[in-house]
Amino acid sequence: MTDEDKKVLRPSKMRGVVFPKAKYGVIAAIIIIVVANVIYYKDFLISLIN
Repeated sequence: MTDEDKKVLRPSKMRGVVFPKAKYGVIAAIIIIVVANVIYYKDFLISLIN
C-alpha cells in the first residue's frame, strides 16, 4: 500500500466544501449565547440600569 491508498478521502459531495476553522465556530457559539441571554433577560438588565 502506498501513502495515497492510506489517505482517507471525504465523501464525494463534501470534497468541495471548505470547512471553517474551529475557533470561528466557538466564537460564533459564544456570540449567539450572549445575544440570546441579552434578549431573554432584557427586562432584568433594564431594571439594573434604572
